[in-house]
Amino acid sequence: MSSILVINAAGRETRVALVENGQIAEFYLERKKDKGIVGNIYKGRVTRVLPGMQAAFVEIGQEKAAFLYVSDVYYDPEFSKHHFELTEGEHDEAPEVPDDDAEDAAPGEQHHHAEVSPPAPAQTVDAAVDAATPPAAAVAAPAPSTPVFEMVEHPVPAEGAAEPASPNAALPAPSTEEQVAALGAVQSALSGSEVVAQALAAARAESGELRKNTPEQKHREKRREEERKQRKPARIEELLKVGQEVVVQISKDPIGTKGARTTSHISIPGRHLVFMPTVDHVGISRRISNEKERRRLREIVDRLRPPGTGFIVRTVAENVPSEKLEADIRFLIEVWNETMRKSEKRHQPGLLHPDLDLILRATRDLFAQDVERLVIDDRDEYERVVNFVTAQDPALKDRVLLHDNDETIFDAYGIEEEIKRATARKVWLKSGGYLIVDQAEALTAIDVNSGRYVGKKSLEETITRINVEAAKEIVYQLRLRNIGGIIICDFIDMEKQQNRDKVFKALQEALGRDKAKTNVLRISELGLVEMTRKRVRESIGRVLYEDCAYCDGQGAVKTTTTVAYEIFRELRRSAGTYKDPVLSINCQHEVANLLQGEEKSELRHLMDRFNKSIQIRSHNDYHRERYDIYARSATGNEYKVAGAGESHEPTQYGQPKRQSEGRGEGRDRGGGGGGGGGGGGGGGGGGGGRRDRDRNKNRDRGDRGDRGRREGGGGGGGNGGGKGPGASAPRAQAGGGQPPAPSAPAADGT
Repeated sequence: MSSILVINAAGRETRVALVENGQIAEFYLERKKDKGIVGNIYKGRVTRVLPGMQAAFVEIGQEKAAFLYVSDVYYDPEFSKHHFELTEGEHDEAPEVPDDDAEDAAPGEQHHHAEVSPPAPAQTVDAAVDAATPPAAAVAAPAPSTPVFEMVEHPVPAEGAAEPASPNAALPAPSTEEQVAALGAVQSALSGSEVVAQALAAARAESGELRKNTPEQKHREKRREEERKQRKPARIEELLKVGQEVVVQISKDPIGTKGARTTSHISIPGRHLVFMPTVDHVGISRRISNEKERRRLREIVDRLRPPGTGFIVRTVAENVPSEKLEADIRFLIEVWNETMRKSEKRHQPGLLHPDLDLILRATRDLFAQDVERLVIDDRDEYERVVNFVTAQDPALKDRVLLHDNDETIFDAYGIEEEIKRATARKVWLKSGGYLIVDQAEALTAIDVNSGRYVGKKSLEETITRINVEAAKEIVYQLRLRNIGGIIICDFIDMEKQQNRDKVFKALQEALGRDKAKTNVLRISELGLVEMTRKRVRESIGRVLYEDCAYCDGQGAVKTTTTVAYEIFRELRRSAGTYKDPVLSINCQHEVANLLQGEEKSELRHLMDRFNKSIQIRSHNDYHRERYDIYARSATGNEYKVAGAGESHEPTQYGQPKRQSEGRGEGRDRGGGGGGGGGGGGGGGGGGGGRRDRDRNKNRDRGDRGDRGRREGGGGGGGNGGGKGPGASAPRAQAGGGQPPAPSAPAADGT
């Protein structure tokens, strides 16, 4: 497989693409102002303990408090002393470990193979070994007098032996100046750390692989399994207290409104190894299939590792001389010791050890023997990468190239167009079918469509071909877009079970190449596949795009017809309430054109019904869904009557508003009181004041006094024998805050 690692480092953002056979297999983006913090180690302080969620909030010096689940809490009373008495095979338990491919995870991510991946080779570790977590509390900051780890050398037990020999002999210093120089170069460049979930996998699996070979080992595993069943699960309130200091590592960047997720299971990755100070296990990458080489690597690490600690041997360590592995072990232990020394001196939450930036992280984790070349477009970064590779693996130095052409590096390798394709909602398949990818808050839905593909033989065969192609493309899009969470794939319905199995097998094979942990269910009768994919960071779509300011992220706006009919309903609701002769409607220009064009007849009907003049005023700066209705009196005073989004919710759903009942009741009672005389006039004036208070929510505060005087004058009109529009008896009777009844023309229209 031809692979190229392309790094675009020019500008304010860094983009990394791993291209396999002309397709982007992995894509990463990091901006200088939004740099991720996954892998960083912090000194934190517990601010809240939540028994109901079995989690705690930890202040780490960031804008938002980090989240620490009970399963991510580690406790060992002797841990703060940096000394472990037990050796491998004697520990009661170790923290839960995921798959043993975690050491090959992408830069700064927590990756696992899919649970539906094809069976591993014979050398592959059984993934079903026990994975229980110990009762635990956080890693407390050590006391200033705490000793640090020392690398020890002890005889390696025979394969399958349970107890290593005494670990007290110290490892002699390197015998050559070249080793010391190489270690110093690595130490200056490599200061990274990844989450423990990337590192613990092989440890548990590999240890289990050895222990199941003898009856004694099987008996030990059975005894521990029984002890785990009897053990009471640890509770967060028993492990952590408010104000307690902890050392944690970021396992998941803040996403949206959520803070970062942390773990106290620290892991520190190097080029060939991953160091786990809280785990007493040694794991070998399952991708190293040669049993003799696996045994050699295990013997080297077992001989050199400090008691009670753990290491993952990464794939790139295959056939690496023991001197390089020894140098890597020395460096990783020193990184941890330096981190703990910083923790001793620091008295406030804050960063103890930063992970590498994206460029060096990608170089460390992705640039291996199977990568043909690494190409980068910035000279300063090129020199930094060359120095980094020289210190880690000099054999790869000549594969690092500088791209100095005028054409941008992503355009030269055809990556830019592929990224645009990764952000499109519709993704075309080579056959002519297409996918529709919709990301929502709760899940991602992917719909498979036949499109232009018509097939050659039967309909069932045509559908199956499209679904098989779509299954491969779906996994590719998930990896490329960094989509995580719940994913629903809607394949085209297939009648035959064997065809559904064929599509599911294609999906399995594609997921087997995905480093992210994936759980997938079989295809249902309706052609649906439910799956989950581990979400560690934001998808490309979330990083490159933001919600549309016009539609507020809904992806749709109301049609002009919908808005126009809402205006008509608002006019029917409000026009009869106000006696002012003119109503003005402010709305967006497309809606205004519709009201004055196709819907002009309805507008005229409303004017006749309520005996009012209705004016339309177009506003180019209005949102399509916005409108405002203003009433203008004969004297020219204007105030807002209603607008889009104002609530008209009834007291009880399904029941008419009390306001409407009051208007009808007023009309009935006012039938015999048309000439109410002085009493009627007085009542009208009082009713006007009460109506004014009832309508405060729809009127501007500055016009209220004028409206009260105007409406009160209308009531006084009744004093002159009921003459004039202000003398209608319904307004005099509509007390108690009820709005006035419509005038006679409006009532006739009703």
